[in-house]
Amino acid sequence: MAQAALRPGSVLRRRPGRAQPAPVTGPVVLTQNRIYILPSRMGALYCLTLILMLLGSINYNLGLGYVLTFLLAGLGVVSMLHAWRNLAGLAVTAGRTEPVFVGEHARFRLTVSNPTDSPRYGIGTRRGNENANFTNVPPRDQGECFVELVARQRGWLDPGRIEVATSYPVGLFRAWSHVRFDWRTLVYPKPEAGHPPLPPSLPSSGHGLSTAAGEDDFSGLRDYRPGDPPRRMAWKVLARRGTPAVKEFSDGQGAADVWLDWSACPREFDAEQRVARLTAWVLTASSRHLRYGLRLPGVQVGADTGPAHREACLRALALHGDPAP
Repeated sequence: MAQAALRPGSVLRRRPGRAQPAPVTGPVVLTQNRIYILPSRMGALYCLTLILMLLGSINYNLGLGYVLTFLLAGLGVVSMLHAWRNLAGLAVTAGRTEPVFVGEHARFRLTVSNPTDSPRYGIGTRRGNENANFTNVPPRDQGECFVELVARQRGWLDPGRIEVATSYPVGLFRAWSHVRFDWRTLVYPKPEAGHPPLPPSLPSSGHGLSTAAGEDDFSGLRDYRPGDPPRRMAWKVLARRGTPAVKEFSDGQGAADVWLDWSACPREFDAEQRVARLTAWVLTASSRHLRYGLRLPGVQVGADTGPAHREACLRALALHGDPAP
């Protein structure tokens, strides 16, 4: 049954009038009513050759020609049976996915379980007409396949329908089945290249600009601004990166907070340009171990540090404005 393949990189979009199989959460067992089988290109050529051999044997009344023709036909039927049995009974389960940035490859992992005593060879998974990824599954064991696609838009990314197929043992027949899971991965915005320095830091109380920095504890690095004293220059960083940076210290009364505000972007920027700049600022502040917060229209992520805070800010930026309904 031919169905239209989803376009690579589609993000949770439905086409009106097109019925899509309902996604599932648990493992999908490939039973006989889920498996389809047809001759491959090589198999079609093989069938055509058998027909020509049969016509030649009939025309010239060749007894050995009949024997060879029906022997090869029997081998083809056995090949078709083995191709079907190579998929029958397998259980396919959706695996874990990791967030990616726009432009990167999102990888969706699948676990293929073989509950029988027979090994399964050449089990492939793919989307649409893309190249398949293959694995062998030993008896009473599991194998892992994956499907990759380019993340073209921020937001939730759904891989859609996945094809599980095999051409074992000799490639004359191709057996396949379709699975669709209730899974998705988050696509973070692409950070702006060559972004300007971070906004000025604020005291942890959140009132007023930070006009003086203490000398008690080192709190991170920031980009050099004209007027910074030479004694606070990070000369090793300058030698390593080629760009000047300045050391920042906390004063014992609370570390300075950097607020990444939507309104701090230029007015001529559209929504996607603002999201790209704020994403770049989040990555920069996180890499410098600064305490930072994020303000978006209708959303505020309080100032904090650490990987979990970074993920929370990137998630808020990825889903800002509901980019993929």
